[in-house]
Amino acid sequence: MARLEIIEHPDPRLRIRTERVTSFNAGLSLLIDNLLETMDATSSLGLSAPQVGDLRSVAVIAPAEDSTTPLVFVNPEILTKAAWGLIQESCLSVPGVTGNVLRRTEIRVRAQDRTGETFECDLSGMDAVSLQHEMDHLEGKLFIDRLSVFRRLGLRLRVGGTQRARDRAA
Repeated sequence: MARLEIIEHPDPRLRIRTERVTSFNAGLSLLIDNLLETMDATSSLGLSAPQVGDLRSVAVIAPAEDSTTPLVFVNPEILTKAAWGLIQESCLSVPGVTGNVLRRTEIRVRAQDRTGETFECDLSGMDAVSLQHEMDHLEGKLFIDRLSVFRRLGLRLRVGGTQRARDRAA
């Protein structure tokens, strides 16, 4: 297993929609193990394959109640949603940025495990929020896309100014 490098915004790879997993093999298991190790090493609540440059539909989360047993979701899809919450989020791929995001706090999800076995489960609270955040990554979206227009504009100006400074220094 290895700790993987996290891709950071504005890398265009973060905007690519993932592909459905069809091969449940040793390569998939290695990706999942590496995602879990990377999530643990960064003390994050979740991680998705696109954040490490892999375009397979895979996400992992560390449950709030029992962080010793991480959850693995291959090809996840939300079946039902309930209860809204305004949640302060951050992301390894957008370092140094936090913002309030409106998310559902109760969901029912269908996914596959690392062997391809389909399962359904109910998630609530931060577990539901974490999985939705990771599923956004699978769709090529970032939590900053869900911020207010004014907050997004401020981020664009900040990121654009930082990128221009890097370009001048290069």
